[in-house]
Amino acid sequence: MTTLTSPSPARFRDLIAAEWIKTRSLRSTWWTIALVGLFVIGSAAVAALADSHNLAAARTTPSGPADFRPFDAFPQPGYMTLMLVAGSVGAITVVSEYSSGLIRTTTVAVPARGSVILAKATVVAALWTAVGTVVATGSFLVSQAILDAQHAGVSITHPGVPRALVASALLAPVCALIGLGLGVLIRHSAATMATCAFTLLMLPTVFSQSKRWSADVNHTMVVAAWQRLVQNWAPEPGSRMFSATVPGSWTVYGLWPLIAVVVAVLVVRGRDV
Repeated sequence: MTTLTSPSPARFRDLIAAEWIKTRSLRSTWWTIALVGLFVIGSAAVAALADSHNLAAARTTPSGPADFRPFDAFPQPGYMTLMLVAGSVGAITVVSEYSSGLIRTTTVAVPARGSVILAKATVVAALWTAVGTVVATGSFLVSQAILDAQHAGVSITHPGVPRALVASALLAPVCALIGLGLGVLIRHSAATMATCAFTLLMLPTVFSQSKRWSADVNHTMVVAAWQRLVQNWAPEPGSRMFSATVPGSWTVYGLWPLIAVVVAVLVVRGRDV
């Protein structure tokens, strides 16, 4: 006589492996990553070329690089596009399963829904950290190579550059995890994408930095934190703008993805698929 035994719970590393297979099997993910990476690095090259041409037109050789010149490597149009793409792909990681009905199969196979979300978050964070690191390093090296023609390039150890590189590299996984959290909460593609774009890029523009209360709200936004972390110059004398602090900006970087993942885990545990 045989005895039926219940299957053992899936190990967390098995869940991570399964999520990685899902991610790497989508060609659109890799095309999207390649295109956004080229766009960010191309934006850095354009900014550096404009700066280089200005220096050549002035026919001057700078005695030392200006504080802002190394940050041609971090153009706002490029990195804001990276934020939007990373957030959207992070959301699709979850939303695509809800729209296709695959989430039902996933939850039947793995009843521990919180573990599934944590596995997704782990894969998303690892993937976009790698992407962010390659893009940030590539944009810096390309921009400084262009500026070297005018003797205006700097090394990676230039004051403020390591912090800016780390902040720019981590911007992608931070936004991807926020997108994943929104995807769990909303579960509808169009609404999730719109909410993600509004939260990451549009909402910060509502709050100016000319008033204390408004600046405090603005400084809690991811894009404002990134802008402060890549900034290596003091505010202009007499400026009425309130500037964020570096420790506060790092705190924003840590709290947004942490809250997004925690809320996603709590919500998915108490809601039907």
